Amino acid sequence: MAIKHIAFKDTHKEIDLDGPDGNAFSLMALAAATARQLDYDRYETDKLLKDMKSSDYVNLVKLFDEHFGYYFTLYTKNEDLLKE
Repeated sequence: MAIKHIAFKDTHKEIDLDGPDGNAFSLMALAAATARQLDYDRYETDKLLKDMKSSDYVNLVKLFDEHFGYYFTLYTKNEDLLKE
């Protein structure tokens, strides 16, 4: 059993990181929208997006997963992303 935020009632999205939904811009837009749904304040959202842009794609995906992995399942064949 899982307890989730009401904003995600009847939703659970799977994202193929190797496809068009897995590009950095799509993930950042999804992160911003999800942060709004979870009532992140503007400062928290801006900091997250800044941190996501601060390094490479692997860092961006790891941060997305840390913050929103409970609500999204990410799939990839990219070995760099599969490493712990």
